[in-house]
Amino acid sequence: MLRRTRTAKVYKEPETEDDSDDITGNQKDGSEELDEWLPNLNEGKTKGRCQGGTDETTEKKKVSKRVAKPKEPKPKEPKPKAERKPRAPRVPKAKKEKTNTENQTEDAVLPKPESHQHVPIKEERLSINLSREFNNNAGVPRDMLDEGPSSSQHFPKMKKEEPDDSFTFDEPAQKKQKTTNMPQGRPIKLKPGSSCVEDLQMNWDPIQVLANKTGVEQWVCMNIAQLLQEENTIPFMVRYRKELINHMDADAVRDVQLALEELRSVAKKSRSVAQTLKKEGVLTLDLEMVLKNCTTADEIDHVYGPYKKGSKLSKARRAKELGLEPVALALLQAPQTLDLHSSILPNTKGLSTLDEVATGVQEILADMIAKDKETLTHVQSLCDRSNVTIHSSVSKTALKEQQPQQGNQKSKPKDIANFSLYTDFTCDVHRIQHHQTLAINRGENLKILTVKVNIPDWVKNDFCRWCVNVRWRPQGFAQPELMTILKNACEDSYKRFILPFLSRGYRSKLTASAEKESIAMFVRNLRQRLLMCPVRGKVIMGVDPGFHHGCKLAILSPTSQILHTDVVYLHGSAKYKEAEKLRHLMFKHSCQTIVIGNGKACRETEAFFTDLIKRRFFNPIDVSYCITDEAGASIYSVSPEAVKEMPDMDPNLRSAVSIGRRVQDPLAELIKIDPKHIGIGTYQHDVSQSLLRAALDGVVQECVSFVGVDINICSETLMRHIAGLNAGRARNIMEWKEKNGPFLNREQLKLVKGLGPKSFQQCAGFIRINPETIPSICSKGNEDLEVQKQTAKKRKVKGSDSTSGFNPLDQTCIHPESYSIAFRFLSQIGGSLDQMGSAVLRQSVESSVQSSGLDVLAKSLDTTPETLQLIVDGLIQPPGFDIRQDFEQADFKREIVSMNDLHDGMVLTGRVTNTALFGAFVDIGVGRSGLIPNRFITPEKLPVDQRRRSLALGPGERVEVRVMNVDLQRNRISLDLIRVLR
Repeated sequence: MLRRTRTAKVYKEPETEDDSDDITGNQKDGSEELDEWLPNLNEGKTKGRCQGGTDETTEKKKVSKRVAKPKEPKPKEPKPKAERKPRAPRVPKAKKEKTNTENQTEDAVLPKPESHQHVPIKEERLSINLSREFNNNAGVPRDMLDEGPSSSQHFPKMKKEEPDDSFTFDEPAQKKQKTTNMPQGRPIKLKPGSSCVEDLQMNWDPIQVLANKTGVEQWVCMNIAQLLQEENTIPFMVRYRKELINHMDADAVRDVQLALEELRSVAKKSRSVAQTLKKEGVLTLDLEMVLKNCTTADEIDHVYGPYKKGSKLSKARRAKELGLEPVALALLQAPQTLDLHSSILPNTKGLSTLDEVATGVQEILADMIAKDKETLTHVQSLCDRSNVTIHSSVSKTALKEQQPQQGNQKSKPKDIANFSLYTDFTCDVHRIQHHQTLAINRGENLKILTVKVNIPDWVKNDFCRWCVNVRWRPQGFAQPELMTILKNACEDSYKRFILPFLSRGYRSKLTASAEKESIAMFVRNLRQRLLMCPVRGKVIMGVDPGFHHGCKLAILSPTSQILHTDVVYLHGSAKYKEAEKLRHLMFKHSCQTIVIGNGKACRETEAFFTDLIKRRFFNPIDVSYCITDEAGASIYSVSPEAVKEMPDMDPNLRSAVSIGRRVQDPLAELIKIDPKHIGIGTYQHDVSQSLLRAALDGVVQECVSFVGVDINICSETLMRHIAGLNAGRARNIMEWKEKNGPFLNREQLKLVKGLGPKSFQQCAGFIRINPETIPSICSKGNEDLEVQKQTAKKRKVKGSDSTSGFNPLDQTCIHPESYSIAFRFLSQIGGSLDQMGSAVLRQSVESSVQSSGLDVLAKSLDTTPETLQLIVDGLIQPPGFDIRQDFEQADFKREIVSMNDLHDGMVLTGRVTNTALFGAFVDIGVGRSGLIPNRFITPEKLPVDQRRRSLALGPGERVEVRVMNVDLQRNRISLDLIRVLR
């Protein structure tokens, strides 16, 4: 009951303060990668020190015992303490009844000092919290001694640097926006059911930790967790449960899902480790509590390391087995009564001399210090105030291989030149860029670079002094020899345990942050590539260029049917004869659009077609062409899927078909290819492959579902990516169509084997049934139509005539669960289904909404404004509406320019082909993409709706650029972004 009370309190208090949201809005653009350095503070742990400066007198009494010999405070530490005193009264109701979660709720509503205005609200509240800890620690931070067992934590970063002026891709977007900023954001909780986090059995509140990790309100996290527990898909939640997730986008929901899965894995690992230690007979109550306090896998590894089976028995465990643990505890608790000589056993190894006894006690104390959470938190706070750097240099292995190789010609030297930027590279861990981290990691994995985290020496000195005088100070008078043992234990603990732990923590956090950003960029690029506007109603010639083996051609109908395939040799002596052949094919199939792949011989093939167009060779046909990315086409051409689709075709010709279809319908064609082979993103082989695969699969599902799929004409491959469906269900749907004919309405999906109520709920809203695809099949005869009508009668469509089978709402984005509301709304405004998409119905709907208001109408229909808005959109959108029509289309041209035509200052238009962690590549039509560095992609040059980092630039966007530099020798073009074209 206490945990639930704390959760409710944390959730309610921020709602009473608006300043936190305003601060967040002002800080979005300036923040750097800070979230990965913030702690996951548990309830009831390190909060004690934050409360030391408040009106909790009982805590002051406990601390007062240690004030006799305080450590000299740093001169800068009292300042933030003085600044925060006047802000304390702003905390609503929290001071009268303080709990372990008070400081978190208090910090959630306190504004930041001016010097920290660039830190987002999440970092802000934790930085304030930790600043108070430093002020209390300057005296005697022993208020944590009364707490239960502790464990290591992720450490905070108190960044005081000015943000970089360049507009870089930093943290994921949803961490820069609080969901309370949403126009309709308000707490809406699901009905209580079986908790999705009760099975974790940890000492921390999973929902609160999840909210801290993701920067999302606790009530939203609880709803998302419960929706996921009920097997809801992310596309379904984003479209049909907006009010429960506070209008979050798919990426933000996916991040919450990943964070929840990470917490589940941590809890599972904690139980597994505890079970292992129990079998070995070394699990104590305190150790079990320490494991249950861990919130990350790194913390569990740190605790479990000395007990791992098969590893060398640690020095501390050997000393404990000799019975020296009570001696070590006595040194801390009753040093005046301790006599080390009494522990000497002459015939026992490790206890035969006084030095061996002292060494054993020192090992136990070093182990205790290294596993104490308050100690680790303090040493991390010292690091946060210091200049911690990461340094990379050439490894000894690489240098040896660079030596003269006359003796061994077979050994291949490592290519150090590829890492020339990092052979002597030093950067602050708080300012290093994501692509630099991944590059260093790659060089280290190839054994070309050696990487080291450098922590200043003064951190060790201050840490040891704090341990001896404050945290681990003996509770009584200790002889000098005992104090020497304690001092040596602190230094040994720092050197052997804490310093490696800090280095691993920095490296792992940097890597995790860089991997997360790289995956986010991959996801962003893939989404924009999949949602490019299709080119409809045109006969297209796909060209896979080549030299010796010729250019492969595939002429496709407007519906992507293969009309003709051929091979022509456009770069030989008979090229003009081949041109006549091309003209004949263009006239025969009325083709006036050519799509050329950007692979080998692309530039020469483009020049050949440009020359023919200039000479009006294809008159009277007005021919144009475009260049498209052919990445993955060759891999797809030999895949089982391509063999099944085009069994009797040469693989080279299949590539030409794929190139043409990528322009006709990018989504339908690109989903056939592994996203990693499409040629987007950076460092895809250096990130977690499981996370990358999960993210890319989620984006494909999201794009396919939001665009919508006509169930009667789509392929099985496309169908399996619809939310709620999989390969087996898609195959069952195809078999049902072959046996029973086309679907007449969505309700017939319930007749498919393996498609239960939950699967139907998830997929129904994303499936379209267009009337144009039914008559051509039903015109075979009245008997077939009657059979289908009888089948449709088994499942009646709400609000429609079950004998007709077809329901007009089945071609919209309106979910079947909302059909009854849609019919009541139409009746209320005097409309009908026959008017869907017409100007008359649009006018009626808009006038009704403007006169009464969406909220009032939703209340009268007993639904939510979000659901009613979706119904309104579905009714006024024209039949066959495609959300991709607002996205960019391929650029078609008739002439060519080269790099020699460019000069500094020239203004051009181009299209973004790919974005990386260091900039964006733009095709300006010269055969070589130019690079816009991140420092030139500033918020002022972007449209207002794209100033969030995750929406800055992506593949397919048209931009206006200025040429900054042309390096013909290195074949590089540097560009400056002027503006994004709409």
